[in-house]
Order: sequence, then structure tokens, then C-alpha cells
Amino acid sequence: MQFVWAFLVGGAICAIGQVFIDLTNLTPARILAGYVVTGVILSALGWYEPLAKFAGAGATVPLLGFGHLLAKGVAQAVAEQGLLGCLTGGLTAAAGGITASLVCGVIAAIVFKSKDPN
Repeated sequence: MQFVWAFLVGGAICAIGQVFIDLTNLTPARILAGYVVTGVILSALGWYEPLAKFAGAGATVPLLGFGHLLAKGVAQAVAEQGLLGCLTGGLTAAAGGITASLVCGVIAAIVFKSKDPN
């Protein structure tokens, strides 16, 4: 049943983003940034953690989950290091995912040749 809930919650998050793309004049970049900020806000209010426990990867993989991860990292670092933690906690918590995306991007750039769009 965990897979079903992950699929439904993750699909709903993506469907909401698609509705924003289709029905508003917001650019995809603004929608993506809005998702990250929304994840931070929901995490700060304590609402995202129960959703992440309920839906698993359906809630932690989308960009809302990235915002939640940043907020969790900042909260943990502030508790351990004080005010300096607000500057380092988010990046420390997300370092693995950021590194993986950069490495995959470099590998894709090396393996595949770009084509002239014209």
C-alpha cells in the first residue's frame, strides 16, 4: 500500500504543478521555486513531516521534499551550532542530492553531444 500512496501523493503534487503551468502565466522556474519555498513553509509549520512519513518517496522526491530537507537541515544545524547553522544547515543536509545531480549532469554532458537547435 505504501507504493500506492507514494504514487498518488507524488502524482498529485505533479498534477498541481501542471495545472499552474496550464492555467497561469507563471513560468516553470517560478513554479519550481514556489514548490521549494512551499516545502520550507510546510516544514516550518510541522505539516510536511507527517506527509513525508505517510507517502514516503511520493512526498520526499518532488521539490516540496527538497524544501522540507533544507528546512530540516537548518533546524538541526541551528540546534547544534547556533545562529551559524542557519547558513550551513540546508546545504549540509542536501549535499548528497546536489552532488549527485551535478555529477549526473557532467556525465550526461560528456556522453551526449548537444545539437544545434536550428
